Order: sequence, then structure tokens, then C-alpha cells
Amino acid sequence: LINFKIRFIVNEVDAILKRWNEDNIDDFLQKAKDGRLEEAENDAIELKQLLLDEEKLRNILNSF
Repeated sequence: LINFKIRFIVNEVDAILKRWNEDNIDDFLQKAKDGRLEEAENDAIELKQLLLDEEKLRNILNSF
């Protein structure tokens, strides 16, 4: 179940990056932050949350 959720998150992250024609998370977040990608703020917030969720799930997985 944890692996399924991680795969789902990875797919969502990829979809966000693809939507904005970006291939690097950090570049996307920086461009959204400094306004080079207009209207990307909501996706950037969602992306950050997805990354936090992924990290939590990986920590749980690694604790076994």
C-alpha cells in the first residue's frame, strides 16, 4: 500500500512538471516563486505537499 501511494505521488509530481514543460522540481519551484511561471503558485504548493507526503511515506517504509 505504501509503495502504491509513493507511485501515485511520483506520477502526480510528473504530471505537474509536464503541465508546465519543466523537468526539474527545483527549477519549477524557483520559477513559480519568482513569477517566471505565472499562475503556477497553486501547482507549486501542491507539489511541495506531495514531496512532503512522499518523504513521510518513504520514512515509514524505511522504518520496517
